[in-house]
Amino acid sequence: MTASNPAALASAVVWGAFALAFLFGAVGNKTHFCTMGAVSDVVNMGDWNRMRMWLLAIAVATAGAGALQLAGLVDLSKTIYTVPRFTWLSYILGGLLFGIGMTLGSGCGSRTLIRIGTGNLKSLVVAIVLAITAYMTLKGILGVFRVAALDSVSATLAGEQDLASVLARSFGFDKRAVLSGVGPAISLALLVFVFKAREFRTFDNVLGGVVVGLVVVGGWYLSGHVGHLAEDPATLEEKFLATNSGRAESLSFVAPQAYSLELLMLWSDKSRVVTFGIASVLGMFAGSLAWSLATRSFRLESFRDAEDLINHLVGGALMGFGGVLALGCTIGQGVSGLSTLALGSFLAFFAIIAGAALTMKIQYWRLMRQT
Repeated sequence: MTASNPAALASAVVWGAFALAFLFGAVGNKTHFCTMGAVSDVVNMGDWNRMRMWLLAIAVATAGAGALQLAGLVDLSKTIYTVPRFTWLSYILGGLLFGIGMTLGSGCGSRTLIRIGTGNLKSLVVAIVLAITAYMTLKGILGVFRVAALDSVSATLAGEQDLASVLARSFGFDKRAVLSGVGPAISLALLVFVFKAREFRTFDNVLGGVVVGLVVVGGWYLSGHVGHLAEDPATLEEKFLATNSGRAESLSFVAPQAYSLELLMLWSDKSRVVTFGIASVLGMFAGSLAWSLATRSFRLESFRDAEDLINHLVGGALMGFGGVLALGCTIGQGVSGLSTLALGSFLAFFAIIAGAALTMKIQYWRLMRQT
């Protein structure tokens, strides 16, 4: 896609990201969409409704992203998730740490922003610590450690790491043919599992899953099509406008919080601009706040005691470090990444769930010992 006015396209990407995240924030608030809560419900009560909501979002996002790619509207090989470098240790360790952190911090990156919009001061503290730690992991002292000790443990594949590419290379199939079969098959299997439970089929449950999935698809269209220049007039090179990674992006809520903090701290630096990720952070908060005010459910909430404060501080730090290490959060890897069928996203997704479930089991064991 070539355009004569990249600035206008960049503005469209940014405002589009804000609108999509605003919708996510409002619907997430209304429907109680929460990936940490989904794991907690399964582990502690055997209730799969919120997990099914998350899986529905994955199914919708996977089907939509695959359709965009097959239609030639986006190229998902040009994302951070599908690169040939397979940093398996970072996916696993980062996912585990993020899962632990979101449990201690009472919610993942997206839920933290939603809870800030409801008046939760604990989540505000978590977001600040998450953003600082994520920035340190991207560009600071933790970043040096990450690159030297963790990301260096990797395998370089013969091509992209998405499932369709791997199967096509392994068996000599056409990638488009594999993608047209594998993606819909995964989505259909998830949909069957999700909707076979009668108790799940409520308006809010379906709304939450479908909207989150569609928002991720919309993100891919915005950054991968609207904001894609096959040839930048200034450099004559391919460019994805208004993204921090320089690649196609969809919704994610760890690194974008770090870049949001950076923009606020360096506001007078004219080279710093609002990007897709930053706009999505602002939109998520604004959408949740709007719903809270409209329904008069906005309530200030603070820490219970010192232990509660410490848990949330540690949780925010672990999410900031783990989220950057794993290349995403429960939305960034758990929906956006999985929609590309990247192998690393599957690793990170299951590691996040494992980290959260283990932490919840330990918390329950400690509670039982105190009673």
